Amino acid sequence: MRFSIRFNNDLPIGDYPALAQAAEAAGFDQFWVSDDLFLYGVWPILTACAMATRRIQLGTCIVNPYTAHPVEIAMQAAALDTLSGGRLNVGIAAGAAEFLGWIGIAQERPLATTAASLRRLRALFAGASGPFSDAGLPAWGAEAHLRVSTRPIPLYLGAMSPRMHHLIGTLADGGLPLLFPPEHYAVVAERVRAGAAEVGRDLALIDLAACIWVSIDVDRHSAETALRHKLAYYGNAMSDEVLMQVGVTRAEVQAVAATLAATNNLAKAAAQVPAAMLQIGIAGDAPALITRLEQLVALGATHLSFGPPLGPDPLQAINLLGRHVLPHFRG
Repeated sequence: MRFSIRFNNDLPIGDYPALAQAAEAAGFDQFWVSDDLFLYGVWPILTACAMATRRIQLGTCIVNPYTAHPVEIAMQAAALDTLSGGRLNVGIAAGAAEFLGWIGIAQERPLATTAASLRRLRALFAGASGPFSDAGLPAWGAEAHLRVSTRPIPLYLGAMSPRMHHLIGTLADGGLPLLFPPEHYAVVAERVRAGAAEVGRDLALIDLAACIWVSIDVDRHSAETALRHKLAYYGNAMSDEVLMQVGVTRAEVQAVAATLAATNNLAKAAAQVPAAMLQIGIAGDAPALITRLEQLVALGATHLSFGPPLGPDPLQAINLLGRHVLPHFRG
């Protein structure tokens, strides 16, 4: 069983090294940080974390080939992997079309662009030279190769759509599918399995992380409140399929979104989040998390990845997970 923890890139910049150290001490295998637009850049964050830790793997969760050219991704990754002593994983995905729209970038051909980026990054990390001309990206010339040495850095694919899940199986070293609700893992795993079978890959060689929203605290109400805040902010952006799985209507989440828009009061909007919607993530104390996670493991999950909100106190969340949850499943 493998364990990882994920953070958004919106925390105070000085917090990340201490969080990475705590995650390493708690027994986590991987520490991932996002690279959402107009927040702190992931590469300096992970550089600071690399300098503060010795064992834990570090990862981008995720970078996209629209705002970061694959060559720039390769260069940054080669530097950070060398600096960290070979502990980097590169998480890449097409990104969010809404965010790209903020800066006038159209998310054209996301599947082809992401697949081409994965292929070219793998080629660069393997020391290959161009020309490269697979569909999805403009052709690169014969001069396209890294002038520095690196290893085959593992490539993880962030995915939410069926075709991206399939691409994990056909092309990526690992997957970072965001699961809403966690039990959606069974469907995702089957799509990844089908992709792997299509190209004759061994599914056991693909590190498929069950990426879930978690909120843990000794006080169940505090844990649920943290998750409610997350759901109030993002709930209306979720698909009808997700809402239907937990028995919540579009009208209910639209009412929450309307309250937030009218009042700019996240706490007031969070109080309106239907109780059933909490099933999109997992919130509660350690025993409550273990009960729900056991269902996920029963579905075949071999990598549990805990993501925001994590809880009212992220550092305490790491410690609670490390003391109670990780030993339960490792034992």
